[in-house]
Amino acid sequence: MSPLPPQPLSPLDGRYRAAVEGLGEYLSEAGLNRARVQVEVEWLLFLAERGTFGAEVPSAEQARALRTWATEFGQAEIDELATLEATTRHDVKAVEYLVRRRLAELGLTHLAELTHFACTSEDINNLSYGITLRSALHGVWLPAFRTVVDALRELALAQRDQPMLAHTHGQPATPTTFGKEIAVVVHRLQRQLAAIEAVDFPAKFSGATGTFSAHLAADPDADWPALSREFVTQLGLAWNPLTTQIESHDGQAELFGRVAHANRILHNLATDIWTYISMGYLTQIPQAGATGSSTMPHKINPIRFENAEANLELSSALLDSLAATLVTSRLQRDLTDSTTQRNIGVALGHSLLALDNLARGLGEIAVNPEALAADLDANWEVLGEAIQTVIRAEVTAGRSSIADPYALLKELTRGKRATAADLAEFISGLDIGDAAKSRLLALTPATYTGAASTLVDYLDA
Repeated sequence: MSPLPPQPLSPLDGRYRAAVEGLGEYLSEAGLNRARVQVEVEWLLFLAERGTFGAEVPSAEQARALRTWATEFGQAEIDELATLEATTRHDVKAVEYLVRRRLAELGLTHLAELTHFACTSEDINNLSYGITLRSALHGVWLPAFRTVVDALRELALAQRDQPMLAHTHGQPATPTTFGKEIAVVVHRLQRQLAAIEAVDFPAKFSGATGTFSAHLAADPDADWPALSREFVTQLGLAWNPLTTQIESHDGQAELFGRVAHANRILHNLATDIWTYISMGYLTQIPQAGATGSSTMPHKINPIRFENAEANLELSSALLDSLAATLVTSRLQRDLTDSTTQRNIGVALGHSLLALDNLARGLGEIAVNPEALAADLDANWEVLGEAIQTVIRAEVTAGRSSIADPYALLKELTRGKRATAADLAEFISGLDIGDAAKSRLLALTPATYTGAASTLVDYLDA
């Protein structure tokens, strides 16, 4: 057997690449290295533009040229870094050497020793991960998440009045509306959206063990913590003053926990939509040219929701592992986080793929009013709750002498099918007031939805 040409091992980089490639801009190795270059350049310019150690202040044109090179990081830099790292066997050191080369090309050799000044590799790495993760979250994942939430909100509003038989424990239960049930999901997701949007990105920039020791050895008079804070915050990150060699990763753990929570709500949605499709409450809109089954031509399989379900499980498992692992580091530093963090893109990638499938799937389904109505009409016994509750109110008001209304309705309805005629006959013979009797006789499973429709308004509350 001839060997295959090099192939992507992960389906995210193969079969599903088009759906997740936006994350690769930030959470790939190249995206990380671009951020590392940016941090190294910004740090040396931060020092040089203040004339630190008497350094010659670069001209505006020189600073702009260096920043432009850093932001235009591309294939040439990727290849050059690979060559450098093959010799250094150290990824961050290779970045430092790459920056030094560009300084020489731009006539800024006199600033070379400010490159990576007083930094440990983790100073560069944690800022770089903060930059890339923030960009990936706000530029790629959150927009996809909002697209799904918006589609669900639109569905909730459109179907707010559509009666539907509820099922608690898998059994027919007090009716609701389809829109209200979708609104429940939207409300849950909106809460997670707010929590995820509120996450900040802590970062440290304080040397080998978080003490600014090398900084103060070089200049004992400088306020290095204040300079560190200024530098970190100007990059849009939150300064962490108390760390070991590494930033403690608590912020990342919080973020991954919240995304995993959102994933699980979406997973609940995917399995419910799948179930509604299997019950006939939702129909699937045929897509031109699509095949539902390799052997059964009639089928339209709910693959969007099945794909989402599986990818949400994978994403949550990875995010849980990341959150659990990253908050632990032996003494002042171990290297486990280096390997772990390289899988952030994979974890978010599976979530992003699920969001893509959910967005597509929601556009390929339609509510089936006829099926909903038929199921409601076949389950008149769900009005037993309403009847026994009205009797209780009538007894309390002194308009009825019925003893134990619950037992009375239990005998009539539990485990039995009751027809409209059965209930009408039963209600007509009840010892209750005329107004209450009229309300019950007018009630149907389709109208017994309480405040379900108006509860949808709480999405805007």
